[in-house]
Amino acid sequence: VSKFGHHRFMYGDLTDKKTIDKIRQTFDNYESNFFEVLLYTKNRTPIWLYMQVAPIRNENDKVVLFLCTFRDITLFKQPIEDESSRGWTKFARLTRALTNNRNLVQQLAPLSKTEVSHKPSRLAEVLQLGSDILPQYKQEAPKTPPHIILHYCAFKTTWDWVILILTFYTAIMVPYNVSFKTKQNNLAWLVLDSVVDVIFLIDIVLNFHTTFVGPAGEVISDAKLIRMNYLKTWFVIDLLSCLPYDIINAFENVDEGLSSLFSSLKVIRLLRLGRVARKLDHYLEYGAAVLVLLVCVFGLVAHWLACIWYSIGDYEVIDETTNTIKTDSWLYQLALSIGTPYRYNASGTGQWEGGPNKDTLYISSLYFTMTSLTTIGFGNIAPTTDGEKIFSVAMMMVGCNMLHYCLLSFSLISKN
Repeated sequence: VSKFGHHRFMYGDLTDKKTIDKIRQTFDNYESNFFEVLLYTKNRTPIWLYMQVAPIRNENDKVVLFLCTFRDITLFKQPIEDESSRGWTKFARLTRALTNNRNLVQQLAPLSKTEVSHKPSRLAEVLQLGSDILPQYKQEAPKTPPHIILHYCAFKTTWDWVILILTFYTAIMVPYNVSFKTKQNNLAWLVLDSVVDVIFLIDIVLNFHTTFVGPAGEVISDAKLIRMNYLKTWFVIDLLSCLPYDIINAFENVDEGLSSLFSSLKVIRLLRLGRVARKLDHYLEYGAAVLVLLVCVFGLVAHWLACIWYSIGDYEVIDETTNTIKTDSWLYQLALSIGTPYRYNASGTGQWEGGPNKDTLYISSLYFTMTSLTTIGFGNIAPTTDGEKIFSVAMMMVGCNMLHYCLLSFSLISKN
């Protein structure tokens, strides 16, 4: 556009200055238009071109580039005189040219206003999880084999939303189950987790038959290339994340150490959040979406830290070597404050029993992490042991960084 508008290397004696001014005005006013203009090639041969100008707008309705299409119409302006047509009238030669170039005639229809300025709705853009979709002005779907799914089709978009929701469910439940050492003896939760595992397994199968965008921006639909790309990227993580750890943990005769190992392996499922982050990167273009994502991320981080905070207290409250309880632990202090103290069962199991129930422990842990991340800290739940203090320092550093990032995001949103 800049070369065409400011340099004259394609101009000539027969170039119409009024047409050039109209073209320049079209670019300056961000308009869509079409022209018939005479320009010159490198060897100074004049050619007639049918030029179409279409401004391309982004999601903020701002023109970011122009799509210029040129078609050679010299044949229509100056019908070629050869031996077979010598002596024919100009109208006869033009009629023959039109007959031999019907396809060109069909391409000369000007772009309609709806085709130039059409934009999908904001809702459609937000619901489209993949940021590597086809450009708005080139929506012709590539041809794919019958068993290959386009990564931006309606079915795959809906499926990605299902996987997104289940991934967040996993990100919430896995740390809770690992920290609070919950065995999935509840049949309803066991069935739900098994269904999630099956859906993740189906997702692996679909990924072996889903197109992806190559390094040059092209849609790769070759089955062999799709398989190789998936095997080299997310296959191992997806496979480890869909193994039925909960079903193995549900058996009563499973060794406690082996059960803890399977519970720890479930944390691998959190690596699927990397795929979610890649799919959500284009949400940063929308102010409301950024606010919602920040709130979700803040809540998710607070949940993870709450699970870690409880694990530290649960590990330190009872000294297994001496079988004594640490009275300075936050769990012991919480148990005394709510009237559910720990008791030593000397006549029965010979272990410490009692204490707050798991619901109270989780709510108290989440309350402490929320107050620490927001730098409020009321002090009714406080770290006392060295391990608790070290974790609290790290948590306050995380909270400061998150607060700084949130303020920066808010300022950018307000400017836009």
